[in-house]
Amino acid sequence: MVKIKRALISVSDKTGILEFAQELNKFGVEILSTGGTAKLLRENNIPVKEVSEYTGFPEMLDGRVKTLHPKIHGGLLALRDNAQHMQTVKTNNIGLIDMVVVNLYPFEKTTQKPGVTKEEAIENIDIGGPSMLRSAAKNRRSVAVICEAARYPQVIAELKKNNGSLGEDLMEELGIEVFGRTSRYDAAIYNYFNSLVTKSPSHQVTSFPEELNLGFTKIQELRYGENPHQKAAFYKEKTKTAGLINLKQLQGKELSFNNILDLNAAFELVKEFSDPAAVIVKHNNPCGVAEDKALDKAYLAAWKCDQLSAFGGIVALNRKMDLKTAKVVAKSGFLECIIAPGFDKEARELFKDKKNLRLLELDDLNILAEYDLKRVSGGLLLQDKDIQTLDLANLKVVTKKKPAAKDMQSLLFAWKVAKHVKSNAIVLVRGTKTVGIGAGQMSRVDSVYISTKEAGKLAQGSCMASDAFFPKEDAIQLAARYKIKAIIQPGGSIADEAIIKMADKYKIAMVTTGIRHFRH
Repeated sequence: MVKIKRALISVSDKTGILEFAQELNKFGVEILSTGGTAKLLRENNIPVKEVSEYTGFPEMLDGRVKTLHPKIHGGLLALRDNAQHMQTVKTNNIGLIDMVVVNLYPFEKTTQKPGVTKEEAIENIDIGGPSMLRSAAKNRRSVAVICEAARYPQVIAELKKNNGSLGEDLMEELGIEVFGRTSRYDAAIYNYFNSLVTKSPSHQVTSFPEELNLGFTKIQELRYGENPHQKAAFYKEKTKTAGLINLKQLQGKELSFNNILDLNAAFELVKEFSDPAAVIVKHNNPCGVAEDKALDKAYLAAWKCDQLSAFGGIVALNRKMDLKTAKVVAKSGFLECIIAPGFDKEARELFKDKKNLRLLELDDLNILAEYDLKRVSGGLLLQDKDIQTLDLANLKVVTKKKPAAKDMQSLLFAWKVAKHVKSNAIVLVRGTKTVGIGAGQMSRVDSVYISTKEAGKLAQGSCMASDAFFPKEDAIQLAARYKIKAIIQPGGSIADEAIIKMADKYKIAMVTTGIRHFRH
């Protein structure tokens, strides 16, 4: 047990600090503090001694130097069971400090503000705070160190239980927590300034950092992972303020690991469309996508694409769900989740008896430019997120037959969908509605076969998108059998000449994009 006799408190985030300091005062703890924290405590009648008074050395350089002093760090780092250390602090009139309560300048929050300047970011790099935290954490057998306000109630409870003392288990836990916090803080600083360098026009090397430092905070434990024998949790990236981390669950049972993956896939796809759109996802692949002037019609068309696969699926909408749409959804069978920018009161009322159906609100339809991370054994793959949009000026009609205007609209819609389908991907559409999707096959012609089989009679007269080039003519021959009118694909195969010749033979219009959308 360590008796807390002297504590140093210096916090940027003052949440809960008054109550905490009041409890310390009840135990007769001497409180040292700096600047705004000292002023706040004094104004609330809590006895406090300024660090500058304690050290006999004034704050200087606009507050940049306050706690960087031997009387602070000697009092934190001295080993209590080392006679030489104890003689040194006594000789130099250094008092022992038993507790440090510090949270850091809000660097992460500051750099997330629109229009933040480099100078503002620099001034929010904390120096004294991390130094005190690390000194205390290094000597955590003798010094309690608190870097998160959420810990205050637990620490006070143990002080009350032990008459002003803390046990070694809690001291160890608090000390280790500090190193996690300071590592994330340093990573945020590195990532921010490194991003400024790599965005500079004069920067000639790769835009990817030599070292990748990512900080994540746990949002929640999950019931299990992809399978019941796997443990899982959901984390928020420290520097991110947008995305699926802002989900608001309105009803239904707890989200699962697979639910979150599918919600992400569905919502990322539905954000591609400007008109009212609906997406149904199953096992990370869309099984129905449609865009229409009316949301209820868009949903119905998406559901009709593959009613069998839609059972137990995830629905994403890019408009607030109204009662009319809710009624159509309610008739379409069992669903796991519905995610939308909002839900009308009447729509929510309609679903209130479906206790297991998860309704999720996320009013964030912006497409985020960020890194895409994929774990491999012993390492990590990093790439830019695929947010490439189609430049119509780069489209090239390569066949004798040109697509009609309405067919071009269908091709562009199909291309957006194909971008979000696992490779090899084939998407068949009529108008702005999918009628068949072939996903994740080892052979592209098999994806064509699956999509045409799924579409049935609706394949005839439809338009096709392929996420990558055709390696052989067999897929074109199969498309011709189903009377596909037009095809959009990247091009670039050594077989392009034969592919185009085959399309001309069957009078299929073909457009190439020059870009592909592999999704593994």
